[in-house]
Amino acid sequence: MAVTRRAVLKSLLAAGAGGAVSAGAYGYVYGRHALDVTRATVPVAGLPPSLGGFTIGLLTDVHRSRWVSHDDVAHAVTALMGQRPDLIVLGGDYVSWKDRQYIEPAADALAPLSAPQGVFAILGNHDDDHRMPAALEKRGVQVLKDSRTRLTVRNEALELVGIRFWTKRQIDIADLTRDATGTTVLLAHDPRRIVEAAALNVPLVLSGHTHGGQVVLPVLGAVAAQKFPVAAGLTRRDRTTMFVSRGLGTIYVPVRINCPPEVAVLTLASA
Repeated sequence: MAVTRRAVLKSLLAAGAGGAVSAGAYGYVYGRHALDVTRATVPVAGLPPSLGGFTIGLLTDVHRSRWVSHDDVAHAVTALMGQRPDLIVLGGDYVSWKDRQYIEPAADALAPLSAPQGVFAILGNHDDDHRMPAALEKRGVQVLKDSRTRLTVRNEALELVGIRFWTKRQIDIADLTRDATGTTVLLAHDPRRIVEAAALNVPLVLSGHTHGGQVVLPVLGAVAAQKFPVAAGLTRRDRTTMFVSRGLGTIYVPVRINCPPEVAVLTLASA
């Protein structure tokens, strides 16, 4: 029997659709729960020798919701605590769409986090300015909303500057970094802030927001990479290094494909 061009095309389309459905099912059932512990050595310009080896745990984009359960978050918290970082940073988006019903549950799931140098948090674009930070602070997390705090680590100053998602102007970030005498770390939910950080000679930026793309397709890669300087991992601009975490939760669709959730443990090293 002759095989027509139309029949071949129909078969290919059916196979493609079937593959997409299978990938989506895998990303829903398994991919979004397959937590990675990512360990990275992060070069920091001008880092004092005594701060070499200092570790920062980064957990971001929790998105506690009907799709991201307490157990999902608790698993990530346990995994991060098992790495015993010196400092823990929470990178924002603890709920989705400022959903009030999950604010307290998100904070509850994160409450066991602790580190010798403390737990610090910033807010993402899905967080409100009042209820979410209040819930975190009630559980011992210090929230930096366009503010700076100084830690003394091994007799050296470590300056943490935390900005809100909507703080974008270089002049506003410059006000927060002015007169910082120690190694400055900018905590910015949006990785596009590397532009301002590099202009201000900030040596290190920690970000999230992109979910690593969440769905990373063969050949095409992560769609998010078209909008952001890097969807996940390390990048460098001038003397500024940035690490972008893939985060924990999901948004829009409860699926992760070729982009597992992560907690990150970053070891500082001299650039």
